[in-house]
Amino acid sequence: MPLYGYVMIAVGSVLWALAFPLARSKYKGSLRLDRRARWGVALQAIGYTMLWQGSFWTRSLPPWRMGTSILLFGIACALSWTSAGSLGKQLRVDAALIANHRLIRSGPYGVVRHPIYASMLAVVAGTGLVIAPWYLLLTAIAVFLAGTEVRIRTEDALLESHFGEEFRQYRRAVKGLIPFVA
Repeated sequence: MPLYGYVMIAVGSVLWALAFPLARSKYKGSLRLDRRARWGVALQAIGYTMLWQGSFWTRSLPPWRMGTSILLFGIACALSWTSAGSLGKQLRVDAALIANHRLIRSGPYGVVRHPIYASMLAVVAGTGLVIAPWYLLLTAIAVFLAGTEVRIRTEDALLESHFGEEFRQYRRAVKGLIPFVA
């Protein structure tokens, strides 16, 4: 594979990831955590690492794959930066509620309930298009989506327990991960 493929993955991944440490505050108030979502984090990580198990060193990189990958990384970066900014001090790896937690429904949260996970899916797909054979890409996405489902269910349950009917209305109105689909 050409060097520019690796450079694109590295640059896209760094630009995507920078949004999170820059947006996260060191909130010291009371938290209500649900650590069950960590199982989802583990599955998401396994899904991503599966992409790197193929024969990517010898693969050619057709222009359509590179172009689609660049588009996916652009979407991922836009979602990560706008989502992290919208969450601000509420941004966590664990499913958690803070004191005075707000239900964010504006910006990317008006399009999907979990835009950060949507951005992560775009990173997985963008990386996989460059380095993975189809069978590995599809398997990695399936494992990643299983982990994402664990996280979504945990977070949705936590938000519903706190916001009640307001969250249920939001869940009915806005898809979880992909606009108009799921």
